[in-house]
Amino acid sequence: MSIQALGYLGIGTGKLDDWTNYATNWLGMQAVDRGAGVRAFRMDDRKQRLVIDSSMPEGQRYFGWEVADARALDALAARLEAAGVAVKREPGTLADQRFVSGLISFADPSGNRLEAFHGAQIADEPFRPGRSISGFRTGPLGMGHAVLMVTSIEPALAFYRDLLGFRISDFIRKPITAYFLHANPRHHSVALFEAPHTGMHHLMVELYSFDDVGQGYDIAQGEKDRIVATLGRHPNDLVTSFYMHTPSDILVEYGWGGVEVDDATWQPEEMTSVASFWGHHGLFDAMGPDGAPPMAAPDAIRAPLQVMEGNFHRMSGVCPWWDAMRR
Repeated sequence: MSIQALGYLGIGTGKLDDWTNYATNWLGMQAVDRGAGVRAFRMDDRKQRLVIDSSMPEGQRYFGWEVADARALDALAARLEAAGVAVKREPGTLADQRFVSGLISFADPSGNRLEAFHGAQIADEPFRPGRSISGFRTGPLGMGHAVLMVTSIEPALAFYRDLLGFRISDFIRKPITAYFLHANPRHHSVALFEAPHTGMHHLMVELYSFDDVGQGYDIAQGEKDRIVATLGRHPNDLVTSFYMHTPSDILVEYGWGGVEVDDATWQPEEMTSVASFWGHHGLFDAMGPDGAPPMAAPDAIRAPLQVMEGNFHRMSGVCPWWDAMRR
């Protein structure tokens, strides 16, 4: 697989102070002084993950996709060019701004600027969150996932699956059409939703602690109309999350507990509904008047929580009723 993870996201806007307040005090990222109308933010040991650039037009974005090394980057460039995609080998000055060893740029069928890179630089100092959180679940999983709206699903799917090497985790054809694609064990690093318009719907960031999400929910509730979709749990990636407005025209999904995909055993399935197990009220309203209609949640569906050592304690005792239900 060529692409390994979503490495960084750049957003064009003049709302630098608003983004600094939001990214640090709300999301818990660490601000990095870049100067010259640029604000950058760390989520882990990388020098930057989120970049806010006032020199870019409002609403313009770039997505940084990570590959293994220079050889993988060259192979990706060659594959794209063989398919008729215009590829630019970016100069070292831009690579320095991105804090990577090398990168190329190109556009997807919807016109989104994509960058592929290798050799992300590691910061000299430990990550210091902007507010008290346990940290973001990044590493080989990348910074999270991006959900994109596309007017035609087939060329977008062919581009991300066949050229970039993403694999389908699951998909839905009715009442909406969407594909969830993974590049690593994270259930999806990009999702494509067919819609009458193009654009980015949201960025998902995942926290190590469920309490980080709950405390973030409390903070978001303190500002009128900040929350777009209430706390809830998705049926496919099993993330428990809520959605909120950012200073720009995209949303952030703030979540915990995503399932991992093992390509050796995972089988993509066609979903019949994207309604959550519970909660996420208002999510489809956030897609606008042309978005998908609200759907009733499936009746009484459940799934185990996805936990890791250190963020849970096993309860003592047994429950005959629950054991019988499991059987």
